[in-house]
Amino acid sequence: MTTTFWWIRHGPTHARTMVGWSDLPADLSDTAQLDRLAAYLPEGAPVVSSDLIRSRATADAIARGRPRLPDDPRLREIHFGDWELKSFDEIDATHGKLSRRFWDEPGHVSAPNGESWFQTEARVSAAVETLRGPADIIIVAHFGAILTQLALALQRAPAAILAQRIDNLSLTRITLGPMGAEVGEINHLP
Repeated sequence: MTTTFWWIRHGPTHARTMVGWSDLPADLSDTAQLDRLAAYLPEGAPVVSSDLIRSRATADAIARGRPRLPDDPRLREIHFGDWELKSFDEIDATHGKLSRRFWDEPGHVSAPNGESWFQTEARVSAAVETLRGPADIIIVAHFGAILTQLALALQRAPAAILAQRIDNLSLTRITLGPMGAEVGEINHLP
């Protein structure tokens, strides 16, 4: 069984803080980009998103008659715990060493009351497994969620993938089949 996952990062929030599970809306004013993205995606492919409004609204904007699957909270961004909605400077002032480890040695390190890379990866991977089937699936999610799946597909360590750009309203295509993963476009802006 082969499934192609068309990962779309939600529209921008314009926040200058750590935004994980906070339910901030997306700016979907770039209708030309949304039109190009919707036209580029496979017709008839179902669309699923995380349950956060920025992903839900983006998914609704690009669905264009495609089947809309129920939102899945397992597709959320990394949970930043006590760092949620704080600036990098604020985090550095209270948790400088830990925050540097979080970015330099991702894996088991988490923000206080948050989750680690590996916890996020397990959560998102569980959602992906339930979506596998002989078809295309469009998933509207978040930077961290997409990166966890890209790291698995490319067989890269978390620290090696964190520098990868995943722009808002970009596409990252990953095909999972019986012989493993194949990565198509990464951070593609149709």
